[in-house]
Amino acid sequence: MGWSSGRRPAWNRTIKEWTRAGAEVTESGGTDCQVLQELEALDPFSKVSVDHDLRCKPVCMYVCVCAFFCLSSSASLLACGIRQASSQIYITPDSLIGVERYSSSLAIENAPEDVQEYSWHRGANDTEENLIISYNATSHSRRDGPMYSGRESVSIRGTLRIWRSQLNDTGNYTVRVDTINDTQRATGWLEILGELLEIPQISVNTTSVVDGEDAVAATCYTNDSHVQWYVNHAPVSSNYRMTISPDNKTLIIRMFSRFDSPLQCGIEILPELIQKSDLVYVTVAYGPYSLQLRSSPTDFSGILSAEIGSQVEMECISYSRPESKYRWIHNGSLLSFSEKNITLPSLTWDQMGRYRCIAENSATQLTLYDEVHIQALCECRRGLSLSPNLPTSMPLPGGCLSSEMSSSPCVAMLTIVR
Repeated sequence: MGWSSGRRPAWNRTIKEWTRAGAEVTESGGTDCQVLQELEALDPFSKVSVDHDLRCKPVCMYVCVCAFFCLSSSASLLACGIRQASSQIYITPDSLIGVERYSSSLAIENAPEDVQEYSWHRGANDTEENLIISYNATSHSRRDGPMYSGRESVSIRGTLRIWRSQLNDTGNYTVRVDTINDTQRATGWLEILGELLEIPQISVNTTSVVDGEDAVAATCYTNDSHVQWYVNHAPVSSNYRMTISPDNKTLIIRMFSRFDSPLQCGIEILPELIQKSDLVYVTVAYGPYSLQLRSSPTDFSGILSAEIGSQVEMECISYSRPESKYRWIHNGSLLSFSEKNITLPSLTWDQMGRYRCIAENSATQLTLYDEVHIQALCECRRGLSLSPNLPTSMPLPGGCLSSEMSSSPCVAMLTIVR
């Protein structure tokens, strides 16, 4: 197949339109000449030719579905399936087109209800030497043949799946369907396309935003008008926050969030086969969120009671990107270190008081803080107990009631009502 004036049609459009045109003509009983005329009408710059031996004969019991594609400067038959009468099985023509590195599925149509076994063979005949894989519908068992490469599987409906298709998978495939009283066969030519497929490109107007504040505009560069957009790997359409341009090639996301990355666009190469662009990641600054000040011993409602000389640990936890920077304030004075942890190995009276942890994100300009108050842990002696059920000593967070009130730095009032 030659191309005049060095021009080539858009591959994706040609593949889909030629397949559809060939199917429409032959479905209506057209001959191979009518198919060629219809295909030539799609592209005036192409000259469609096919080997005489490959022409489909207009016999009344057969309907031919042929699709021709330019793979190089010479003619090549991409897919030609013989669709027999309605009682005969055939391989779905659309499934006879595959793409390198993608899965290919060869589906069977008109399969009878009482199938005993499906067997797939590499080549135009169903000899045991050419067996790829078979499925026994009675025992629900599969058997691998000499042509099995480790990439094939067969479904309970007889569909042959070839994983990670390779260029050398191109060729004839024959399926044999055994029923209780009959055996049917169908052969189809599978063509695996390689470097001829268009890969869309994607770009964004910025790669760094603030969560919930900035907008991002993404552009998909492709000749195909049927563009599908993906946000965080999920397909999307226009909504209250996202706008897709009329030509589908631009996506604008307002109030871009950290859950909107990555972005990707895709185009339909074949039915149910999408060629996607590379992923584009947008760095989203957020937080700090959910600031927590944890301590050991554990504080209660912001009050941490500890014994003099004991170890006290405090940790400030926040969620942000970039990571928060921390500052600590003790009784109104800024401390000299900026770690998120503070350890007081031996608590002193001077270390008592209020501690404030401040978490800051310079990118989002957000600041959060939390506080804890450290005070001495005092005991109530049995000597002043008014009930024999009280323990020998009872910690009272926040103060104490002792027999010598004058010397205790932490004082609390204990009122007992009889």
